[in-house]
Amino acid sequence: MKYLLVVGDGMADEPVPSLNGKTPLEAADIRCMDWMAQNGLVGMCSTIPAGMPPGSDVANLSLLGFDPAKFYTGRGPLEAASMGIDLGKDSCAFRCNLVTIRDGKMADFSAGHISTGEADLIIRDLNHLLSGGFVHFHTGVSYRHICVIEGSFQNLSCTPPHDITGREISGYLPEGEGGSIVLELMERSVDILKKSPVNEDRIAKGNVPATRIWLWGQGYRPTLPVFSEKFGVKGSVVTAVDLIRGIGRLAGLDIIEVEGATGFVDTNYEGKADAALGSLEEKDFVFIHVEAPDEAGHAGDADMKIKAIENFDKRLLKRIMDNIKGDYRVLVMPDHPTPVGIKTHTGSPVPFILFGKDVKPNDINTYTEASAGRSAVFVEKGHELIDLLFE
Repeated sequence: MKYLLVVGDGMADEPVPSLNGKTPLEAADIRCMDWMAQNGLVGMCSTIPAGMPPGSDVANLSLLGFDPAKFYTGRGPLEAASMGIDLGKDSCAFRCNLVTIRDGKMADFSAGHISTGEADLIIRDLNHLLSGGFVHFHTGVSYRHICVIEGSFQNLSCTPPHDITGREISGYLPEGEGGSIVLELMERSVDILKKSPVNEDRIAKGNVPATRIWLWGQGYRPTLPVFSEKFGVKGSVVTAVDLIRGIGRLAGLDIIEVEGATGFVDTNYEGKADAALGSLEEKDFVFIHVEAPDEAGHAGDADMKIKAIENFDKRLLKRIMDNIKGDYRVLVMPDHPTPVGIKTHTGSPVPFILFGKDVKPNDINTYTEASAGRSAVFVEKGHELIDLLFE
């Protein structure tokens, strides 16, 4: 038996006025997912435990069968694991965004989706001019990077930049233990980035400059059970996102690199599908993650989100379903909602489809938030949903 868990990050939403009260999932042409819903089991699942932040880190730990309340230590160390950063006992890993602040407001949490090559030059400057014996920066992908700081930040409160798009940043600066250290690094970065040749070039070309770093998602090294020992199957991960790679690596899953996988709406959907199918020739389980719907949600762009969902359905999921061989089961779902109306995550339950061998269909004929909400199937503890896949 082969098993696939296919995640459209942030795919779930809320009714959008510009879509005549429909969600992007309801407005999208998703013939493959609708067909799977008609012939599979549709339900709802709560992926965010009560009291925990509704992030992709928490949600995807749940999806892979790890109770976040037990294993979650922060987003930063998960991404650090993806990048091969060996955290010491007192090393705290922060997610480091390159952001654009304009008139005191968070204008763009991605600095115009700055390229990795440009970002790497900026990170090199930060390491030369800002880091010291207890601070070091590591280049990631596009605007997503890591800053490792030695020290105690156990009670520090930091805000994800994508949660405050368009808001004054003054009310969302680091507070608590070690907050002054983090804030000083963020403020000192302003002058460094102002003088960066990368930004001079971006401005000359009419692109958004990166005006400072924004540190958040801090945490210390976590320990996850080995996936194959916990569930009895060996598997792999297909993603463009460091966070998901990090969770996979910590769980002992193989990481498959796909050329052209960007973590944005222009990602290589077909390449991801083919990589998953190829992995299934040797492995029993593949976790496929697509970031595009989440990015569109953060941008507040309903049309972009519809397009991302349609690409997910037609270019990735249908390609898998048309070419998969033998006995299999597929679980399709978002990790959390990212409503375009608020441009950030919520912890609301999300719809899922379970399709394949020995799965008994229920009476739901479309795949939407509302139709799944009418199902009698509700999985309250998200980390237990994977048991349905492997049942």
